[in-house]
Amino acid sequence: MHIYLPIAELSVNIFIILGMGAAVGFLSGMFGVGGGFLITPLLIFYNIPPVVAVATGANQASIVFRKD
Repeated sequence: MHIYLPIAELSVNIFIILGMGAAVGFLSGMFGVGGGFLITPLLIFYNIPPVVAVATGANQASIVFRKD
């Protein structure tokens, strides 16, 4: 099952993306670190453009560290 990412202009397998997210979430929780530095290289190795991969990591950080 594929999902189209319009900003990256490519189609990816949704189960691989969800698996990467789950693995990064687990490792982040175990070691107490942010997931941005883990997910960025994984997305680049999965052929997501580096600009989109870095923006994904930055978006995770902005969601986690947002204060109201």
